[in-house]
Amino acid sequence: MSPVLNSKFYFTLSFTIFFLAAFIETFGQKSELSFEFHKNRRAELRQKLPNNSVAVFFSSPVRNRANDVDYIYHPDPNFFYMTGWNEPHAVLLVFNIAQEDENGVYYEKIYVRERNARNEMWNGKQLGVEGATKMSFDRVESKKKFVKSSLDLDRFDTVLMFDFKNDVRDDKSDSSDLFDLQRHFKDAINYPDNFNPERYRLYQKIRTAKVDERSNIKRMISYYASQDETVMEDPIIKKFLNSQEENSLVDLQRRTSNLTRDYNFDIDKLSYLMASLREKKQPEELLLLKKAIQISAQGQIEVMKAIQPEMTEREVQGIHQLVYKKYGAAHEGYPSIVGAGNNACVLHYITNDKKDLKNQLILMDLGAEYNGYTADVTRTIPVSGNFSPEQKALYEIVYNAQNAGIDAAQKGASFRAIADAANKVVEKGLLSLGLINKPEEYRRYLPHGVSHHIGLDVHDPGLYETLDTNMVITVEPGIYVPKGSPCDPKWWDIGIRIEDDILITDEGPVNLSAAAPRAWEKIEKLMREKSPLDDFKLPELVID
Repeated sequence: MSPVLNSKFYFTLSFTIFFLAAFIETFGQKSELSFEFHKNRRAELRQKLPNNSVAVFFSSPVRNRANDVDYIYHPDPNFFYMTGWNEPHAVLLVFNIAQEDENGVYYEKIYVRERNARNEMWNGKQLGVEGATKMSFDRVESKKKFVKSSLDLDRFDTVLMFDFKNDVRDDKSDSSDLFDLQRHFKDAINYPDNFNPERYRLYQKIRTAKVDERSNIKRMISYYASQDETVMEDPIIKKFLNSQEENSLVDLQRRTSNLTRDYNFDIDKLSYLMASLREKKQPEELLLLKKAIQISAQGQIEVMKAIQPEMTEREVQGIHQLVYKKYGAAHEGYPSIVGAGNNACVLHYITNDKKDLKNQLILMDLGAEYNGYTADVTRTIPVSGNFSPEQKALYEIVYNAQNAGIDAAQKGASFRAIADAANKVVEKGLLSLGLINKPEEYRRYLPHGVSHHIGLDVHDPGLYETLDTNMVITVEPGIYVPKGSPCDPKWWDIGIRIEDDILITDEGPVNLSAAAPRAWEKIEKLMREKSPLDDFKLPELVID
């Protein structure tokens, strides 16, 4: 699908959506986050920090696509939440107690890159130190000063941080790029070159374990091992898993004490604190999320009207993305999942290159990102315009399961209540159709969770305990029956997921993506409507 469409299409699409009541509420309102928003978030974090501590945030790295071409820069969500800063090579320090310099008292300091005329000629204007000084930070410094400063972090009882990733490149032409900022910080906190955070956490658990806690820790280690098979290669961890006697536990604890030490940096607490802040959305965030969600729902609507059996997965993806850009969403919030037939049974299928879609269901899991905030909306529709009996039977189970999950998403309820309600419907439905023989076998066809937070991340951080007002979550049950499943082949190659973005309120859950039809009857009805794209044809390409 061409990204350039004629003026008739633009006018028709704009006219249609402009008069949708759901859009009128949000589109006329200011939607950018203010400097004060970010300053208030820093103040909130400061109140949560341990005594005599500092929280340190680094910007995300510039990621290389190929050779001398980089990906479009995307800020680290936690860093952006704290600062509103959208440029690379920066570091923020937030102190829980007052610091003092020649200009008085301060609680925070940000170091940013300097403006560079040559870089701006190629890549556009930069804010630099001058721009950051207008953004309500207590102190702003050049990043060059950070790598030359004596950080003296030993004076803090705790240095809160996120652990380092291995995707930071060293730009040899810049002696204070992100690589150098992190290296200087690592030296200041005595960060070991071979530090393995997962092993360190497990060693600490073993070192402090009581005899009656051993079985729980073993289960935890087994879980880690399922995610990282190298865990089982560690001799101390293997010996702990095989230990039965109290004497062997004492011996292991003595050995782990030699392999661990008490650092003053903490790689876990900051994640918890940020999750506690980000799980409930502020009014300014809700405006951005609502707009991202409405744009995404409209993308689903336009595809339902425009899809034809001759289209490809990539064309379907392109229609969604055209709608996003028409409404000012520059990016998708995550790689788009557009899978027809058996591809819909691959949970994170992002290849989107299938060409034959006829007589199949197509699962479309996409979300527009608007000013950093991302939606997450999924619809599954029949490419032909009509559900087959088998498709409809499974679709109804997922639809009813989602309704049950949404109904369970009440303020004060647990996250687990959503999954329990939805899973129970799927279990009962699969039993009734004969796809499973035992209730617990439903997990074969619904292997994932059914709810998560959304926000700056599509899987936004949260404590995942009790639902509360102004949380925005997904409810997304599914059924996936890949070819070769142990059931009647008539069910094979059917993958279905329905996902909506739900705002938790005092009065009950509100479906923010409800504009995109979910019920099979409404989907089929909308698919019979004319699309502005029906008359859009491209000439055949002739390659000599």
